[in-house]
Amino acid sequence: MQPAEKISVTMTPDLLRAVRESVEAGEYASTSEVMRDAVRVWQRQRLEDAERLNVIRSRIRRSLDDPRPALSLEEARGNIEALHDETVKAHRHEAS
Repeated sequence: MQPAEKISVTMTPDLLRAVRESVEAGEYASTSEVMRDAVRVWQRQRLEDAERLNVIRSRIRRSLDDPRPALSLEEARGNIEALHDETVKAHRHEAS
């Protein structure tokens, strides 16, 4: 294990109470353990957010690079209405 460095963290009373209650309930052995777990969760969330952002950027790039001609507003609206009509018909058919 890597050597640890002691730091000071300022918390609101509500957060500190939640940390202490978690330790007292036996969920964690110490406040340090709570903080380490919180940082791991934060790191994992940052990675997941970065991955989602990369997927979104990739989709945007594919869309921008798509060689097909752009649809006019009228064409897009017509396509959406046609899809909606098909969906409504399918639901009516299922209900029968």
